[in-house]
Amino acid sequence: MNFLPTYGWYYLNANEKAPAWTGVEYLYQFLTSSDRLCGPRGEVVPLEQIEPGDIIQLSFDGETFAHTPVVVSVGEEPNPENILVAAHSYDSDNRPLNTYDYQALRPIHITKLISCWGFRAVKGERPLLQF
Repeated sequence: MNFLPTYGWYYLNANEKAPAWTGVEYLYQFLTSSDRLCGPRGEVVPLEQIEPGDIIQLSFDGETFAHTPVVVSVGEEPNPENILVAAHSYDSDNRPLNTYDYQALRPIHITKLISCWGFRAVKGERPLLQF
């Protein structure tokens, strides 16, 4: 686990977790920034390139992204009607993307996972690499 306070990657319980676990913009920054030491990485892609396991961030006002469902299935030619997602805010699974009343989409393809093996960052300490 990576206990960096703002861009770490940890979830201990509902009260002790990295902001990326519940903050849409924090998750975006965590996934797309290239300077993170470990954890998943992603990049914004056209909707047609989305795959199961990726995420799609939704903006309901066209300005602020406020929801991040996970893609569980896509049709042969991905589009909002045949991309199915799972979400936790309002528990849903296999929900068609087009059933959300969104104004903008930010599809993020997960490209890789940088192992946290050997990485230790403890709350209140500077991050350390251990081998």
